[in-house]
Order: sequence, then C-alpha cells, then structure tokens
Amino acid sequence: MNPVRSHSGLFPSIPAGALAALFVINSLQPANAAETNGGSNIGLKLIAEGFNAPAVLVSIPDGSGRLLVADQSGTIQLISRDGKKAEQPFLDLRGKIVELGKGMEERGLLGLALHPQFKSNHKFYAVYSAALRTNAPPKWDHTERLSEFKTRGDDFSAADPGSERVLLEIDEPDWNHNSGRIVFGPDGYLYWTVGDGGAFNDVGDVPRGRGHPPEGNGQKLDTLLGKVLRLDVDHGTPYGIPRDNPYADGKKGLPEIYAYGLRNPWGISFDRGGKHDLIVTDVGQDRWEEINVIVNGGNYGWRLREGFEGFDPKDPLHAPTNAATVGADGKPFVDPVFVYKTLRGRGTDPNSYGVTITGGYVYRGKAFPSLVGKYVFADWSRSMAIPEGTLLVATVPPQGSDHARWTAQPLALRDFPNGRIKSFIWALGEDDDGELYVLANGMNSVSATRGKVFKLVPQ
Repeated sequence: MNPVRSHSGLFPSIPAGALAALFVINSLQPANAAETNGGSNIGLKLIAEGFNAPAVLVSIPDGSGRLLVADQSGTIQLISRDGKKAEQPFLDLRGKIVELGKGMEERGLLGLALHPQFKSNHKFYAVYSAALRTNAPPKWDHTERLSEFKTRGDDFSAADPGSERVLLEIDEPDWNHNSGRIVFGPDGYLYWTVGDGGAFNDVGDVPRGRGHPPEGNGQKLDTLLGKVLRLDVDHGTPYGIPRDNPYADGKKGLPEIYAYGLRNPWGISFDRGGKHDLIVTDVGQDRWEEINVIVNGGNYGWRLREGFEGFDPKDPLHAPTNAATVGADGKPFVDPVFVYKTLRGRGTDPNSYGVTITGGYVYRGKAFPSLVGKYVFADWSRSMAIPEGTLLVATVPPQGSDHARWTAQPLALRDFPNGRIKSFIWALGEDDDGELYVLANGMNSVSATRGKVFKLVPQ
C-alpha cells in the first residue's frame, strides 16, 4: 500500500479539542457540509504513540481492556487500558522478517488474530514477510508466512517465541500487494487475504512482472495469490480444509481458496451482527477503490474487472467496451457493494476520497447509536505524498436487499467535519466492546516513530 515517503508529522500529544488548529481541511462535501456536520459528537482520543507503523489492533478478551497492536516493522506491543505500552514487546519478529526498506514498504508484520478460544488455549496467529525460502522460484522477493504462537503464562502479557508453528508459506514475486490480513469467522475458521503478488496490472509480460501468468494471478486457481483463503487451524497437519471450500477436493483449484479475483485487499472483517457478512476492501489500480462482501466461491473479477467496469492491462485508465462479465468457468463476477474513484492518475477529482482504501468494521458498539449497523472505513490519504487520510462511513442496506449497493460519505468528526485528518490512515481496529480505533502514521514509512493509535470517543 504505502505509496511514497512523506516528511510531514502526525498529531502531537494534545487534547482532541485542540487538534483543529493543526489541520487544513479541504472539503469533500458541499460548501455547507461543515456547518451541517459541526454538531458531530465523534472525537479522536490519543491512546498510544511511538509506533513505526501500527497495522493491526486486537483486544485481549479477559476483561482487562488491554490491546495488542501489531507494528508493521515487526513487533506486537501490549497496551494497557490507560494506553501505557509494556516495557518489552509482546512478541518481536524483527529477526525473522525480511529486511525492510526505509521508505514505502508493504512487507513486514501484516496480520494478527487471536484464536476464538484464546482464553483457554492461548493461541494466536500472525502473518509476516519472511526471507525467501530456499525452494522458492529464483529471483522472487520474499515468502509470506502464516504461523501459530502461544502466550507464555496465564496473564497473556507475553508470547512464547519458541512456540511458533508454521502453517503455510506463500512465495511472493514482488515486494508489494501482499495483503496478509487474517480474521476468524463465526464458523471458527481462519480467513486470510493474499494480494496478487505485485507488479503493474497483474501482468506477466514485463520485466517487473515475474511470477504473473498471462491471465493474471487473480484469476488463476492454481496459485494462492489474489485470493481469500479459508483454513481450519484446529484439525489437520499443519491445517485442515473446510469441507465446503469451493475447491476442497483440489480438482479445479487449490483447496485453500475461498474466493478469488482480488488485487490488493487491505482490510478484512466480519460483521458481528446482521448477516455476519465478510467484508473485504480491495485497493484498485488507477481508477477504482472498492468494498466487497465476500461469498463462498465468489470471483471478484481482477484483473478482468476493476470496480463495476472491465479492465484492460494495456490501457488501464479506460474501461474496454467489450469487457468480460463472466470468469473462465462461465459464472458471473461478483460486483462490489461500493466503489469510488481513486485520485491516483486523476489529479484532484472532486468525486474521490483519496488514493488507497483502508478497511474497517460494521459498527456494533454502544458509544454511537447513530453508527450502529454502518460500515466505518477510511482512505489512506488524499495525496500520494502528504498525509491527508479520510474517515468514511457507509450505509449498509437492510437485510433482504442482497444486491443493493451501499452509499458512503466522509465521517463527520467534531473537530474535522469532513473526516479528513493530517495523517496516513494505516488501518482501523476494533475492541471487544465493538468500539473503533484509528491506526495512523505521520510518515509513509515503517522505520520512523510517528505512528499513533486513536479511539473514536463521544465528545
């Protein structure tokens, strides 16, 4: 994701009410929107700071209010209820992660999820970018690794590095489009998003495109790149395959595949209520950012489609007139539920929210009744170089309207009515109470220490 390095900083540690003076708010809404939204009671409260690039936040389910924050640079930090970081990392994987660059970087510690029975079995799972394994294709970049760990002791204050059990490794041809997000579903299975392997347009006929077949990884069913995977981590060696995975028998596709046709899915979450939808945001190429509701066996179109339109890798800025509407199996593509124009390659289009969609959550907390049932997400920044992330909220159609498209607008904050904050928004997080957090960074880098964690709170 992280397009380029930026020299700008993030918020200083001051009360939320004083933050407004530090921001330049450029409207994404009509001129009177600021006045309309000026009464918002949603504020940002600084929880913790000093991270390199906070990428994932999960809540320890023991009633303590403690949080685990995975930093893309390779550590997992334990945060107390009052925001104090433990003196030592909960887990330090920096020695196992491929050497990271000082500027833009999509490798590192990418995913973290606690087992549904974490309180009793102490198991959790991490995805990280390891050095290229010896049996990988030559000249590829690295290997994406899914591992199981256990905590040391009963207070969940530290992990046992020696408990690592490697479940699955995926060789990556390039440094970008890794994704690596993981989450457990209500069925108890582990879901893992994997990007298409990098390169422009998922194309294999250019020097940068090593590891990209003619049809692209997104549509190819004998690779795990460009997919949503679904694993049973409680059975099998090193894992099992759920019986209703679409290719569980391995005859027409790899058995781990749950859905496919994705480019660079940067966010994954299950709705805690409603129909418990699995929601994945997918970063587009040059035209569209999209939100998808993932279904078993669904083909989301990349690289034959982007957004609601066809995609031509030879002319990525224009939709082809004879675009495919079905995959190689003859089944129709699954459309996104919401798209918006990306600003990459578009200058300052007023109908865009930014350059890279950042995944979020359907809000099921208690602090903001007006948000319940709505999907809160973000765009990483309005600019490729300057931190100008935007918080957004999408209205999800009621149950029974399965094919209805969502609508979205900037999330009005008390001090920032257009939802725009002077920060790159790396990710959103959710605690056990269903309350939401903003994982922000003042630089497009995983090596500085301008990363901070904020909580959405009533004001």
